[in-house]
Amino acid sequence: MSTSEITDDNETRIDKWLWAARFFKTRSLAAAAVKGGKVRVNGDRAKPSRLVKILDQLYIKRGDFSFDISIIAIAEKRVSARQAKLLYTETDKSIRQREKLTETIRIERKAAAQYGGRPDKQGRRNLMKLQGKV
Repeated sequence: MSTSEITDDNETRIDKWLWAARFFKTRSLAAAAVKGGKVRVNGDRAKPSRLVKILDQLYIKRGDFSFDISIIAIAEKRVSARQAKLLYTETDKSIRQREKLTETIRIERKAAAQYGGRPDKQGRRNLMKLQGKV
């Protein structure tokens, strides 16, 4: 990363960091997520103006997916996707949960496409078995 992208400061606004790290497409979407309680800093709710620093723990909920990360670098400007991954580390547990959820969604979509609509009794039982509800 170039020096213009990484600041000398050890702090930046949380909405700005989430946008720069590419968790949200716009800064206003990041601010709305923070206001809505979808982002937690060190286990606490935050406001969009909250300053985050290196080694802060973030929990980000985006749709069905959640990320449990630790900040390792601060960026003021939006960086490429490859460089954005260098701004944080994600816990192994978080990665495993997201991969499991992705696989479950893929299987459910495949099963739904197979039946073409509302599942019959047998299809419903198969879906419940996949979801672990039986």
